[in-house]
Amino acid sequence: MIPQPPDRLVHQTRRHFLREGSLGLGGVALASLLGGAAPADDPFAPKPPHYPAKVKNVIFLSMSGGPPHLDLFDYKPELVKRNGQDCPASLTEGKPFAFTAAGATKLQGTPQKFTQHGQGGAWISAAMPRLAEIADELTFIKSMYTDQFNHGPAELLLMTGIPRTAGRPSLGSWVTYGLGSENRDLPGFIVFVSGGSLPSAGKSGWGNGFLPSVYQGVQCRTGGDPVLYLTDPEGMDRSLRRASLDALKDLNAPKPGEPIHPETATRIAQYELAFRMQMVVPELMDVSREPARILEAYGAQPGAASFANNCLLARRLVEKGVRFVQLFDWGWDFHGTKAEEDIGENLIRRCAAMDRAVAALIQDLKCRGLLDETLVIWMGEFGRTPFREGRTAAGPHIGRDHHPFSNTLFMAGGGLKPGITHGATDELGFHVTENPVHVHDIQATLLHLLGMDHTRLTYRFQGRDFRLTDVQGRVIKQILA
Repeated sequence: MIPQPPDRLVHQTRRHFLREGSLGLGGVALASLLGGAAPADDPFAPKPPHYPAKVKNVIFLSMSGGPPHLDLFDYKPELVKRNGQDCPASLTEGKPFAFTAAGATKLQGTPQKFTQHGQGGAWISAAMPRLAEIADELTFIKSMYTDQFNHGPAELLLMTGIPRTAGRPSLGSWVTYGLGSENRDLPGFIVFVSGGSLPSAGKSGWGNGFLPSVYQGVQCRTGGDPVLYLTDPEGMDRSLRRASLDALKDLNAPKPGEPIHPETATRIAQYELAFRMQMVVPELMDVSREPARILEAYGAQPGAASFANNCLLARRLVEKGVRFVQLFDWGWDFHGTKAEEDIGENLIRRCAAMDRAVAALIQDLKCRGLLDETLVIWMGEFGRTPFREGRTAAGPHIGRDHHPFSNTLFMAGGGLKPGITHGATDELGFHVTENPVHVHDIQATLLHLLGMDHTRLTYRFQGRDFRLTDVQGRVIKQILA
């Protein structure tokens, strides 16, 4: 074997680590080597966008399970009028549904009361009173559709751009790969989960796929230690921890004139970042430091593991320069097979905490001057059917089946036209009739607002250039300011 120069060995081995490593939170340590300034090839160093960006950060609110949009935002008087009638066979014939047989469907009008709000006259259900108050801050898309009708594949398509398998980079990973991070002491992509369950797509929703592992999302908790093993063990104080890290560096230091092995340098850097995070993260994640009026606005309670706490933490994180914050909230699968899934009173109860926290988040960002540089997205992986879920036909509760053909989402933040509604569905809410928007279009628009061209943000893997939107996607120019 021909001997190779140490600098070339270091270069090659670093690349091997970035490609093959799976160190999770520790991998973020590459944002700093041995506590010094970020090197030029630091994967988390801020990178210039393709063109001037409209926003710097994203807060993605993922309502896992698919909220019943026809009972929240897409009001259909004709559907209410025809409640209980047979669904036209022409609408369901040849189409797949998760739990309902074609030909055995009864139209289901919403039991919720709708009124119009804001200068744009947005129809919003009484289940969302606080969001209704800020209707003019919201940009609605009522013509969303997807290719998938089951949770796992639909979430994978939304979060990674492909529904068939795990292993593709997630939205947040693509963003941090393309733009880097603005805070060397924190990950660029942080995730929170609420609702008592992981989303159906699992941790693939924030995985790095084939991208270097430093770009995967770091899942934090809102109860106990925000990151496992962040606190020192019993008997270990700050000074002793510093001394132990210094001793490790001394033990692993190369002999004079010899290069340090890249894997050794990386491991030391991981320890150093963890040491810095011990100082930054506990304070940052402590919502008790917020004024009582802010806690009240969100409905947050210090020490609780809740969606409200997560919304407040999302604001605190983007304030510190975290590029992409993703909140997964499980519990929006309203089939109606049990009381908790009924689209009547139980939907109102389910919406209460979410409605309060999301409205407070948007208002809080605006008051702090952060909304202009932050994109907030609220959506589920698909919509719900305008007919009653097949298994509940004779039951006491009312629900809806999975529906890939139409859905409603909203956005707020910089670069958007606020207070408008884009797209429409037919009188029964079954199909999109105006300005259809595919999942890939949402992804392309998100990247565009961050200053990235979705066709140019690529990564070569197994001999081809991959991108988040695959071979599809277009920017939704009609909603841009």
